[in-house]
Amino acid sequence: MIRFFRHYIPSGIVLLFLAEGLLIVAALYFGIDLRFGGLHPLPKSLDPLLPRAVVFALVMLLIMTAFGLYDWEWRLNVKSLLLRLGLSFGLGFVVMGLLFYIFPDLLFVGRGVFLLALGLALAGSFLLRLAFYRWTDIAALKTRVLVLGTGSRAAKIEDMLHKRGSAANIQVLGYHPMGGVHHFVPAERVFGNDEPLMNLVQRLQVQEIVLAVRDRRGGGMPVPELLECRLRGVRVLELSSFFERENGHLQLDSLNASWMILGDGFDQGVLRDTVKRMFDLVFSALLLTATAPVMLVAAFAIRLESPGPVLYRQMRVGQYGRPFTIFKFRSMRQDAEKDGRPQWARRNDDRTTRVGRFIRRTRIDELPQIFNVFMGDMSFVGPRPERPYFVSELKKDVPYYAARHNVKPGITGWAQVRYSYGASREDALEKLQYDLYYVKNHSLFLDLMILLQTVQVVLWGKGAR
Repeated sequence: MIRFFRHYIPSGIVLLFLAEGLLIVAALYFGIDLRFGGLHPLPKSLDPLLPRAVVFALVMLLIMTAFGLYDWEWRLNVKSLLLRLGLSFGLGFVVMGLLFYIFPDLLFVGRGVFLLALGLALAGSFLLRLAFYRWTDIAALKTRVLVLGTGSRAAKIEDMLHKRGSAANIQVLGYHPMGGVHHFVPAERVFGNDEPLMNLVQRLQVQEIVLAVRDRRGGGMPVPELLECRLRGVRVLELSSFFERENGHLQLDSLNASWMILGDGFDQGVLRDTVKRMFDLVFSALLLTATAPVMLVAAFAIRLESPGPVLYRQMRVGQYGRPFTIFKFRSMRQDAEKDGRPQWARRNDDRTTRVGRFIRRTRIDELPQIFNVFMGDMSFVGPRPERPYFVSELKKDVPYYAARHNVKPGITGWAQVRYSYGASREDALEKLQYDLYYVKNHSLFLDLMILLQTVQVVLWGKGAR
């Protein structure tokens, strides 16, 4: 894993991103070579070429990120990979065509050259990804991990490995028991107590030790041995830090107050808030202008289908627990909560109208929240704002739930792009883990990553209800 602005990105994905960028730049050069029979002498209309190739690569990389090609999903299905690549390069053709038209002197390379380059880049990207799929399965390229402990905490690591399969970035070599007689991990994966920890680390060529022990008092933790391993260059990680890095969330079961207090992150500052507010102001103004026609059509359709107001106003909990009124297009019948008791949204909710189902699936129902962003109650990116009733209930039972209110709520967020629509208390618990990760590590870079992934969520209909 590579940590960039406190956000963890798999090193394999970073390498793929860089390799694909170089491949796209090279495709433009090869396209010119095929079109003109050599790069020397270069036609005057193509000089200089490198800036145009870099713009081409950046546009394609951004589009491919938005289509989810830098998640691990593309590994699972060749058809899905081909579909996403085809759509990405199709949209890239349109976007680059517009840029050629707007900046002809700066970017124009010729229709024939561009089509050749686009075809070469598409074929090269597909072959690169097939090779990368095989390459990332090589165990020698994964971090070699030894887990200290065999209890319920260690079992969560084993569960994670089973879910990830070959997509895991690590290779867990086994589990070192810490005196417990009952093991929650497979017995064949547990090492004996007779071998000193340092000998085991050297024999297995361990690169990282994960502490998955709940009770560390009473001398149970082998501190001298761990210190020796640390001084020999072996990384030692708390379980909370391990899950933060591998899963992109803060595992509630492994969290403790001391880790949150003494660790890095959870930073606030005037500069950060100012930059985020300026970003929200500028882009909310632009988006309100761009989406006005869509909102007018949606308002007309809602009014035409069912009686009641077009906009749905509801109290939500904002930053530092302050309530505010959120705006959304009404997607349910007017009597959706006729008993007066707040209810979680359900999958295939029978209270939703026909127009409501469509605007929910396409996220058009959330467009009026841009007004909330413009007014400063919300941000584009942040935890989803919940209703006061649910917040008061969850704060009673869920540890650290109030921590999510230290930043402004958002139209989209890390939990929204990483987890399906939250429609129950159990979903709220899962999403809280991602919200806490965002509160701990939020930055403009992470916000931009989330916005790009939101495009993927809208395109593929993830999490819509």
